[in-house]
Amino acid sequence: MGVERRPIRRRTVPDHRLPPALHPVLQRVYAARGLVDPDDIGVDLSQMLPPESLLGLARAVEIVADAIGQQHKIVIAGDYDADGATGVALGVLGLRALGAAAVDYVVPHRVTMGYGLSPALARTVHAMQARVLITVDNGIASVSGVAEARALGMQVVVTDHHLPGPVLPEADALINPNQPGCGFPSKSLAGVGVMFYLLAALRAYLRDRGAFVSRPAPRLADWLDLVALGTVADVARLDRNNRILVAQGLARLRSGRARPGLLAMLASAGRSADTLTSTDLGFVLGPRINAAGRLADARIGIECLLADDPLRAAELAATLEQINRERRDIQQGMTEAAITIAERLDPDQRHGVCVFDPDWHEGVVGPVASRLKERLHRPVIAFAPSQQATVLKGSARSVPGLNIRDVIAAVDAAHPGLVERFGGHAMAAGLSLHKSAYPVFREAFNQHCAAAMDPQLRQGWLDSDGPLHAAELDLDTALSLERGGPWGAGFGEPRFDNRFEVLDARIVGGDGSHAKYRLRLAGSGGPELNAIHFGGADRLCRRGQLHALYGLGINRFRDRESLDLRIDYLDAIST
Repeated sequence: MGVERRPIRRRTVPDHRLPPALHPVLQRVYAARGLVDPDDIGVDLSQMLPPESLLGLARAVEIVADAIGQQHKIVIAGDYDADGATGVALGVLGLRALGAAAVDYVVPHRVTMGYGLSPALARTVHAMQARVLITVDNGIASVSGVAEARALGMQVVVTDHHLPGPVLPEADALINPNQPGCGFPSKSLAGVGVMFYLLAALRAYLRDRGAFVSRPAPRLADWLDLVALGTVADVARLDRNNRILVAQGLARLRSGRARPGLLAMLASAGRSADTLTSTDLGFVLGPRINAAGRLADARIGIECLLADDPLRAAELAATLEQINRERRDIQQGMTEAAITIAERLDPDQRHGVCVFDPDWHEGVVGPVASRLKERLHRPVIAFAPSQQATVLKGSARSVPGLNIRDVIAAVDAAHPGLVERFGGHAMAAGLSLHKSAYPVFREAFNQHCAAAMDPQLRQGWLDSDGPLHAAELDLDTALSLERGGPWGAGFGEPRFDNRFEVLDARIVGGDGSHAKYRLRLAGSGGPELNAIHFGGADRLCRRGQLHALYGLGINRFRDRESLDLRIDYLDAIST
């Protein structure tokens, strides 16, 4: 199959009224993403959406406020990924600061308990003598778990953001912007974002009742670093509201005012906090938190986020670093095997790709599905055996324009009983099924993807912000774009496309997988430009010209900054 050729599509730039003080390239990038007025570009906290339209929020606040007033124990039930871990840490820190005397948390083990609030996890929480159970980043699909918790006498507050199924859990309060009837304008909040809104509304409720007469109200902004990390790591769409949350969290990180655990993780990764970007949240911090939940115990990551002592934070960060290295090694082998499996598929089996190997680790199928999806530009589900040898766990990743949770739901509706359990959102989902059902599911998934995908989606278009002129290919442009973030899902990082002359090309990297270039803009006679194509050794272009889709990177070494082109995709041009 190899690396398929991808067409490049240039974004349309509408008329705009953006401030002339903005860099001209940033103006056109913003306008192409729908920011056309000066009021569109602000990321101040005062511009956040108010919480009042979140359905279920008022009742949830009453329940939690009563628990604080009566000093009842509150237990937060989280998820084992970065969104869940940051949401748990935020909930614990925030509730304690708001006066809760007894706050604890639980996270199900990925292998032994699976995702979400199961009846078994509800019983665990009850054994901790909890009176109130709050879910974060899960619960919308936990119908039986919520029922068990309430039968045991606990009040249950569900906070989640995943898409609901046909039956909602009968919680005492349910907050989810995606639940039926919720008028909250943004449907893109991550789980940690929903928890942040709960804490904000709870603080306002307690303030109105005189809780902070003798002491100052806690500053929730102090924990926006956690909100930013969870939001980006969960690939939540960066609509205006999420951009505000992420921008404010990044500002805290860059100023060194972040949680000690986050600063310790950055130090262990050799990254500087003062130049951190949203990309670093997704590719440096997020994987280290996720690795604990994938291979070990998610509590390691949560305890690192909760740590107030820098020495303790450094110890936990070092453990996360070690686990993440192990995860990378396992993932590399699984990804290579997944590519081999996919290459053997007939073309009519590649509309929606399922891959499975009996030796794979169930905790790493998510990133494997992501890598294969990026390579094929097709929805992918990677499966591995669960602790129950007869049950497979799958992790699904999709391409823009295809809601993968809806596709799995359609398969489930067409083949009742085939899928044992599933949940998720448009771009990512999880599921489990009996090993014997895999061949039928694989065929049904492929057929439903074929029916659901618009033919244009199969082209795998790469979006570009157009070409840059020689005068725009400089450090000033790169710095302006960096400051213009945060960039991420739904608000893509600026990418440009040009023809370049190849002056030098070589393979680099310990595993020989990257390509490094010296380039010159074709026909310009301009300066030489350094460029790197990560994972691009198999498309190395040694001479002539190439057409590249690229971003502007900044190479920082000691106190010096220089421009680097970061190539995402290229085609050699016959001359």
